[in-house]
Amino acid sequence: MKPILLVAAVALLDADGRVLIAQRPEGKALAGLWEFPGGKVEPGERPEDTLIRELQEELGIEVKEACLAPLTFASYAYENFHLLMPLWVCRRWSGTVGGREGQALKWVAPRRLRDFPMPPADEPIIPHLIDLIG
Repeated sequence: MKPILLVAAVALLDADGRVLIAQRPEGKALAGLWEFPGGKVEPGERPEDTLIRELQEELGIEVKEACLAPLTFASYAYENFHLLMPLWVCRRWSGTVGGREGQALKWVAPRRLRDFPMPPADEPIIPHLIDLIG
Protein backbone atom coordinates (compact mmCIF):
# COMPACT_ATOMS: atom_id res chain seq x y z
CA MET A 1 0.00 0.00 0.00
CA LYS A 2 1.35 3.40 -0.99
CA PRO A 3 1.48 6.28 1.48
CA ILE A 4 -0.93 9.14 0.80
CA LEU A 5 0.67 12.54 0.29
CA LEU A 6 -1.65 15.49 0.93
CA VAL A 7 -0.67 18.57 -1.07
CA ALA A 8 -2.73 21.78 -1.10
CA ALA A 9 -2.71 23.85 -4.30
CA VAL A 10 -4.26 27.09 -5.46
CA ALA A 11 -5.27 28.64 -8.75
CA LEU A 12 -4.46 32.32 -8.32
CA LEU A 13 -6.60 34.32 -10.76
CA ASP A 14 -5.68 37.81 -11.90
CA ALA A 15 -8.10 40.52 -13.07
CA ASP A 16 -7.81 39.23 -16.66
CA GLY A 17 -8.90 35.70 -15.66
CA ARG A 18 -5.42 34.24 -16.06
CA VAL A 19 -4.06 31.52 -13.76
CA LEU A 20 -0.60 31.58 -12.20
CA ILE A 21 1.60 28.54 -12.78
CA ALA A 22 5.11 27.95 -11.48
CA GLN A 23 7.89 25.86 -12.98
CA ARG A 24 9.41 23.19 -10.75
CA PRO A 25 13.11 23.98 -10.27
CA GLU A 26 16.02 21.75 -11.21
CA GLY A 27 16.89 19.22 -8.54
CA LYS A 28 13.27 18.60 -7.52
CA ALA A 29 11.10 15.69 -8.62
CA LEU A 30 9.32 16.50 -11.89
CA ALA A 31 11.76 19.39 -12.52
CA GLY A 32 10.84 21.62 -15.43
CA LEU A 33 7.11 20.85 -15.27
CA TRP A 34 4.59 23.61 -14.57
CA GLU A 35 2.24 23.40 -11.58
CA PHE A 36 -0.19 25.33 -9.46
CA PRO A 37 1.41 26.98 -6.39
CA GLY A 38 1.07 25.21 -3.07
CA GLY A 39 2.82 22.57 -1.06
CA LYS A 40 2.81 19.58 1.21
CA VAL A 41 0.45 19.75 4.18
CA GLU A 42 2.54 19.32 7.34
CA PRO A 43 1.36 17.07 10.21
CA GLY A 44 -1.32 18.85 12.23
CA GLU A 45 -1.67 21.62 9.63
CA ARG A 46 -4.93 22.44 7.84
CA PRO A 47 -4.66 22.67 4.03
CA GLU A 48 -5.83 26.30 4.11
CA ASP A 49 -3.00 27.14 6.52
CA THR A 50 -0.57 25.33 4.20
CA LEU A 51 -1.63 27.55 1.30
CA ILE A 52 -1.35 30.75 3.34
CA ARG A 53 2.16 29.71 4.47
CA GLU A 54 3.33 28.47 1.07
CA LEU A 55 2.06 31.51 -0.82
CA GLN A 56 3.96 33.75 1.58
CA GLU A 57 7.14 31.64 1.33
CA GLU A 58 7.05 30.93 -2.43
CA LEU A 59 5.43 34.04 -3.88
CA GLY A 60 5.69 36.75 -1.21
CA ILE A 61 1.95 37.41 -1.01
CA GLU A 62 -0.48 37.51 1.88
CA VAL A 63 -3.72 35.55 1.46
CA LYS A 64 -6.63 35.56 3.89
CA GLU A 65 -8.46 32.26 4.40
CA ALA A 66 -11.78 33.91 3.46
CA CYS A 67 -10.34 34.54 -0.04
CA LEU A 68 -9.72 30.80 -0.64
CA ALA A 69 -12.63 29.07 -2.37
CA PRO A 70 -12.49 25.26 -2.80
CA LEU A 71 -12.89 24.21 -6.44
CA THR A 72 -11.93 20.56 -6.98
CA PHE A 73 -9.30 17.97 -6.13
CA ALA A 74 -6.94 15.55 -7.83
CA SER A 75 -6.27 11.98 -6.76
CA TYR A 76 -3.34 10.37 -8.56
CA ALA A 77 -1.22 7.26 -8.01
CA TYR A 78 2.46 7.99 -8.56
CA GLU A 79 4.95 5.14 -8.38
CA ASN A 80 5.90 5.57 -4.71
CA PHE A 81 2.92 7.42 -3.23
CA HIS A 82 -0.68 8.42 -3.85
CA LEU A 83 -1.22 12.17 -4.23
CA LEU A 84 -4.39 13.77 -2.90
CA MET A 85 -4.45 17.43 -3.93
CA PRO A 86 -7.35 19.74 -3.07
CA LEU A 87 -7.38 22.88 -5.23
CA TRP A 88 -8.67 26.26 -4.13
CA VAL A 89 -9.25 29.37 -6.22
CA CYS A 90 -8.02 32.75 -4.99
CA ARG A 91 -8.79 36.10 -6.65
CA ARG A 92 -7.65 38.45 -3.86
CA TRP A 93 -4.31 38.83 -2.09
CA SER A 94 -2.00 41.58 -0.92
CA GLY A 95 1.54 42.10 -2.16
CA THR A 96 3.16 41.53 -5.53
CA VAL A 97 3.54 37.99 -6.86
CA GLY A 98 7.18 37.04 -7.35
CA GLY A 99 9.22 33.84 -7.49
CA ARG A 100 11.02 33.95 -4.14
CA GLU A 101 12.63 30.53 -4.66
CA GLY A 102 13.97 31.28 -8.14
CA GLN A 103 11.10 29.51 -9.90
CA ALA A 104 9.77 30.78 -13.22
CA LEU A 105 6.19 32.05 -13.10
CA LYS A 106 3.63 32.58 -15.86
CA TRP A 107 0.10 33.99 -15.97
CA VAL A 108 -1.81 31.81 -18.42
CA ALA A 109 -5.38 31.80 -19.78
CA PRO A 110 -7.04 28.55 -18.62
CA ARG A 111 -7.51 27.39 -22.23
CA ARG A 112 -3.75 27.64 -22.75
CA LEU A 113 -2.75 25.59 -19.69
CA ARG A 114 -2.35 22.46 -21.82
CA ASP A 115 0.43 24.27 -23.75
CA PHE A 116 2.64 23.81 -20.67
CA PRO A 117 3.88 20.39 -19.54
CA MET A 118 2.37 19.67 -16.11
CA PRO A 119 2.58 16.77 -13.65
CA PRO A 120 -0.04 14.12 -14.43
CA ALA A 121 -1.98 14.92 -11.24
CA ASP A 122 -2.47 18.56 -12.34
CA GLU A 123 -3.87 17.82 -15.81
CA PRO A 124 -7.40 16.70 -14.71
CA ILE A 125 -7.82 20.07 -12.95
CA ILE A 126 -7.59 22.08 -16.19
CA PRO A 127 -11.19 21.43 -17.39
CA HIS A 128 -12.52 22.66 -14.03
CA LEU A 129 -10.66 25.96 -14.46
CA ILE A 130 -11.86 26.31 -18.05
CA ASP A 131 -15.45 25.73 -16.85
CA LEU A 132 -15.01 28.32 -14.08
CA ILE A 133 -13.27 31.03 -16.07
CA GLY A 134 -13.78 30.19 -19.74
